[in-house]
Amino acid sequence: MAVNITTRKDNVKNIRSHALNATKKRQNLNLQVYRLEDGTKVRLSAKEIRTLAKNEKAA
Repeated sequence: MAVNITTRKDNVKNIRSHALNATKKRQNLNLQVYRLEDGTKVRLSAKEIRTLAKNEKAA
């Protein structure tokens, strides 16, 4: 099983109708299973995976 290590939260926004009724809507994260170099599987967001790849490329 993959371990969820991200600290990011879902986005919450209001959907407004023409009558200005507010309904809460959650926008979930794009969580992906990612294997680290030591072989452990972790669940990271796609944005964090891109950041890891960028930092590894720069080093």
